[in-house]
Parts: sequence; structure tokens; C-alpha cells
Amino acid sequence: MANSPQARKRARQAEDRRQRNMAQRSTLRTFIKKVIKAIRAEDKEAAVQAFKDAVPRIDRAARKGLIHANKAARHKSRLNAHIKAMA
Repeated sequence: MANSPQARKRARQAEDRRQRNMAQRSTLRTFIKKVIKAIRAEDKEAAVQAFKDAVPRIDRAARKGLIHANKAARHKSRLNAHIKAMA
């Protein structure tokens, strides 16, 4: 347990950041799931629109350090490949 005032403040800050990160990660996953759902439904227009909505969220998460830049690129690349494979 944190004993000094500085350590108590650090514990508070860490908890605030943890909760913020969890919320942002959850939002990110939701946007990615919307794209996947549209792809599975074979609705190309919805998939393209969902992808356009998801890309800025993915980029923002990578920029803020929530996910690694390579993971962001991998998500975008794979989702885009699935959309392009739809006939």
C-alpha cells in the first residue's frame, strides 16, 4: 500500500489511466467488431463504411500508445484485405 503522499497520488493516477485505457480499448474492439460483422454478413457497403469509421480509431489508439503501431497496421491491412476479397 502507498504510504507517502507522492505514492498515493501515483496510485490514483495509475488507476485513472487504467480505467481510461480499458474504455478506449473496448471502444477500439467494438469498431473492429463492426467491420468483421459486416464482412461476415457479406455487406460490402456496410463493411467499407465501418472500416472508414474504424481506421481513425485504430490510428489514434496507436498514436496514444494504447496498441503498438505494428498491431494497428496489421488490423487495418487484414480488414482491408477481407473487404477487397468480397465480390
